Amino acid sequence: MTEPTDFQRDTAAEPLGEGRYRVALNDRWWIGPGPNGGYVAALMLEAMSQAAAPGQPPRSLTVHFLRRPTIGPAEVHVTVEHAGRATAFISSRLMQDGRIQAKAMAVFSAGRGGPEFDHARMPEAPPPEEGEEFDTQQAPVTVFSQYRAIMIEGVPYSGADRAETAGWIRLKDDQPMTAVLAAAMLDVWFPAPFVALTEPALAPTLEYTVHFPTELPVPGAEEPDWTLIRLTADQARDGHFSEDGELWSRDGRLLARCRQIALLRHPK
Repeated sequence: MTEPTDFQRDTAAEPLGEGRYRVALNDRWWIGPGPNGGYVAALMLEAMSQAAAPGQPPRSLTVHFLRRPTIGPAEVHVTVEHAGRATAFISSRLMQDGRIQAKAMAVFSAGRGGPEFDHARMPEAPPPEEGEEFDTQQAPVTVFSQYRAIMIEGVPYSGADRAETAGWIRLKDDQPMTAVLAAAMLDVWFPAPFVALTEPALAPTLEYTVHFPTELPVPGAEEPDWTLIRLTADQARDGHFSEDGELWSRDGRLLARCRQIALLRHPK
């Protein structure tokens, strides 16, 4: 039996009965004084996935971050709001010390027959073997040290004309790409607005939504590999911004996409 990765251990959800799951937040996925939002989303999605029927993969996940969770034990309380033959609507709450720290809603839906088309096009990017991997251990946030990364475009605080960034990324410990990992990975790269700025800023997430166009892992791509991430933001106003993200397999398949609204503020 393969030893679980740090990510799998730190997103594990132990069933307690009656829709309750025990989890433990580990600070290796921290960003500043609290956990990375993608890590919290992954924790909640893991518990919700256990409540879904077999053959119903997640298609969407939306998380609202009410408070900042702390290191240590917590519970995810899961409710199946409606379950049909092929689709289920499931909600959850991350509970810690009797308080709701985050709320989530997800759609789980089985594949079925229907019209199909695919206009998604992977951004042009050199293969990861042609890039230079940078030392994520020197990153200013702890969570990034759990990944390997190769920058393609978009340098933080370079005052660029557009808030766009892209790069190759993979988990430090190799494991297949799952929906839970995709939810975490789409939020771990530095925010796109940082590229258009010239001074450091903070960008805590308020709401984070991930869509999964296909069941993960994609057949034929179960082995761990580099994944292309691209983030863009069109504007920042009133201390807020919206960011769009995409996650692509090496061979050009769209694995997941996200949108989040976050604060953009000066460090205290």
